[in-house]
Amino acid sequence: MGESRVIKHESFRWDGVAVEAYESSRGSGLAGVTRQVLLGAGGEALGFVTRYFELEPGASSSLEHHAHSHSVVVLRGRGEVLLGGAVQPLEPFDCVYVAPDEVHQFRAAGDEPLGFLCIVDRGDR
Repeated sequence: MGESRVIKHESFRWDGVAVEAYESSRGSGLAGVTRQVLLGAGGEALGFVTRYFELEPGASSSLEHHAHSHSVVVLRGRGEVLLGGAVQPLEPFDCVYVAPDEVHQFRAAGDEPLGFLCIVDRGDR
């Protein structure tokens, strides 16, 4: 088990946490989409993983579905999420539950990045 700690941030980047290009479930990179794995992958005694995703203006996550659910909290920017067949607008502090096997996609709108925390079960990342 890892030791308790605080991970400090500046401008939506967390100290000591790699910024990774995000790859879709099909194994291809997505332009303008990055992620940081904040908690749950570094030896912490957690049953979940907390990740921060950032989509540059106009960028989208891949259109996908998984057997696992997602818990999402928007921290910055504006955008939209496609859940099944419906598009919903997003703004800071909106929360999204993506049910298992639900087709979903996030898209940044406006002139600033869309940044959100995404929490999944540890075995499902």
